Amino acid sequence: MLAVIRVRGTSGIRPQAVKSCSLMRLHHVNHMALINESETLQGMLQTAKDYITWGEIDKETLVEVLKNRALLEGRKSLTEEYIKEKMGIESFSNLAQEMMEGKLKYSDIPGIIPVLRMHPPKGGYEYIRSQYKKNGTLGYRGSEVNLLIRKMLIPGVKVNGTN
Repeated sequence: MLAVIRVRGTSGIRPQAVKSCSLMRLHHVNHMALINESETLQGMLQTAKDYITWGEIDKETLVEVLKNRALLEGRKSLTEEYIKEKMGIESFSNLAQEMMEGKLKYSDIPGIIPVLRMHPPKGGYEYIRSQYKKNGTLGYRGSEVNLLIRKMLIPGVKVNGTN
């Protein structure tokens, strides 16, 4: 399972990249989508590689994302009681395991909002105009995407400076 995160905005973006990002439901900066790997997806990732970053998400990070950032319709948080009632799955860990094995897609959860709205990463992005291989932010990260996701789970400084 891949985690795809939109890093750059819409100014000056190529039309093919706009289409690819919209098909992955990445309309805004700091939105993340959980997508199963396919040949078609690889083409879309390469088309939009100058605006997104992606990599393989691990089970522990997926559990944290489901607990903290997954929302149901009506902006309600996803809970273990809801998963047990609607899907018959006992916990977030079991749900993440089924998603990692490919038995279940993120969009198969009833009533789930298909995109995850993340916080900006604590400490900021590296450099959003350069590829990850060149000490930037964009493109394929592999398992290093888990570090970025964990930095994005924690909210940043509040406007009044209390955090």
